[in-house]
Amino acid sequence: MDAGAVRRALRRIAHEIIERNPQPESVVLAGIPSRGVEIARRIAAFIRQIAKKDVSTGVIDVAMHRDDVGTRKELPVVRASKLPVPLEDRTVVIVDDVLYTGRTVRAAMDAINSFGRPARIQLAVLVDRGHRELPIRPDYVGKNLPTATGEQIQVRLQETDNEPDAVWLERE
Repeated sequence: MDAGAVRRALRRIAHEIIERNPQPESVVLAGIPSRGVEIARRIAAFIRQIAKKDVSTGVIDVAMHRDDVGTRKELPVVRASKLPVPLEDRTVVIVDDVLYTGRTVRAAMDAINSFGRPARIQLAVLVDRGHRELPIRPDYVGKNLPTATGEQIQVRLQETDNEPDAVWLERE
């Protein structure tokens, strides 16, 4: 995907969020660091442009909620989570760049629940590459890119990587 394809995918996700959530002002887009935060910010800007409504954004760090914390060689880098509270009666949309096993999303749900109990949680991803290990399914997908287990999806965003937006497949 080039920059234009990324932009179109995020705009389409914004339209779908508006369609499924008739009150966009009750939506919180919670980005998973680092690229998920930027993707959430861009989707919020598209929603503002399309629906003329502001959508709250936040950051949900999953580092201490992962199920592999004790088995990693290095401790994960912990960033501050920032969500608008209270979350009750709100829809939290977890936003990430690539969905793979589903374990990061599960950790994000655990982290969100430490802030309160939202009315519902949805999931938006730029790329779904398959290979789920948990029963997690995205509500909004920019692009489905089936992969082999030895392949990786690379995402680059201007704001986080200082290079033009792009998504590509790498083989090991």
